[in-house]
Amino acid sequence: MAAAELSRRLKHEAIRLGLDAVGIAPAVTPAGYPNYLTWLRKGHAAGMAYMEREPSLRAQPECVLEGVRSVIVASLVYGSAHAAVPPGRASGRIARYAQGADYHQVLKARLNRLLEWLEHEAPGARGRAVVDTAPILERDYAQAAGLGWIAKNTMLIHRRLGSFTFLGCLLTDLELEYDEPSAKSYCGTCTRCLDACPTQAFAGPYELDARRCISYWTIEHRGIVPDETASALGGWAFGCDICQEVCPWNRKAPAGGDPELEPRPEWANPDLIAWLERSAAEWKTRLAGSALERAGRRGLVRNAALVLGGRRAIEAVEPLAKLLKSTQTHPVVRAAARWALKQIGTPRALEALADSANDQAQTPVTPDRRVALDPPA
Repeated sequence: MAAAELSRRLKHEAIRLGLDAVGIAPAVTPAGYPNYLTWLRKGHAAGMAYMEREPSLRAQPECVLEGVRSVIVASLVYGSAHAAVPPGRASGRIARYAQGADYHQVLKARLNRLLEWLEHEAPGARGRAVVDTAPILERDYAQAAGLGWIAKNTMLIHRRLGSFTFLGCLLTDLELEYDEPSAKSYCGTCTRCLDACPTQAFAGPYELDARRCISYWTIEHRGIVPDETASALGGWAFGCDICQEVCPWNRKAPAGGDPELEPRPEWANPDLIAWLERSAAEWKTRLAGSALERAGRRGLVRNAALVLGGRRAIEAVEPLAKLLKSTQTHPVVRAAARWALKQIGTPRALEALADSANDQAQTPVTPDRRVALDPPA
């Protein structure tokens, strides 16, 4: 079958499988690779060491699939506008992408079905589906495949679908018909995304510094969150959508309607006090099949404490005090609880802080106690 005909039919099959847009790019070093190296040199990857390991791999799709010739890029719209946050101070916000099922599983399953179709149509063809699981600069290949431009907030924007989209790649050793790359940016003079960021995470247009990004601190970072960042979370307990929410290109973009990605009620404006009180076993059950597993129980409880403290939620004092008193509380969570109680500043909150300080002063720190303070959860 001719490359053009196979490519046309492949795109039709991808849409039939529930993907929203598909493009095909040649498997060459992405045009944005030098920008990626500059980003690393400036330290913008923050603590994401995995981004710095063998950066040359991201210039060579051959490292992901031997003999690769084409990169098929698929886009899938997710989520809908957040409901208004209730007046209560105990509610948090979760980035849209994480409110439903884990997109890695959903999108990769569809790409694998597309690969099965391709192998049937072109016997002997080889391929590999990847969704954030391989050293691939997905947005660069998406731009090369004509699926949109990389905007000033570093997100890929499709003129019809907007930027609330998941991207996945299917690499194949077949030489297919390639789409025209998206050569033009339609951001114009707009800087709403840059101006709206509460932590000034953009060093400039098209340049995100993860060291200032709420999404980095609430998802990727495993340690203590600096006071300045904790004070600026603004209710975000996992991720942040602000730079996308203010983008004019998302005003008329379609909302995600995929049943597999339907937001779960428990992740829409979640009760953060419940997060503090939830057992490890319950957390394990609730996080199964969710992208929130990335932060894990420890990270989410830490984030909940910081948001509640930033909002001075008096109703959170007792569960925060309980965390502070327990010897099973991880030091990272303990530090967040201490910061939160200090911000709330009521007599009971200050009493809990004083009690914790007295307990620590009276209890000798032994090797066994260090272990107790740092459980695996």
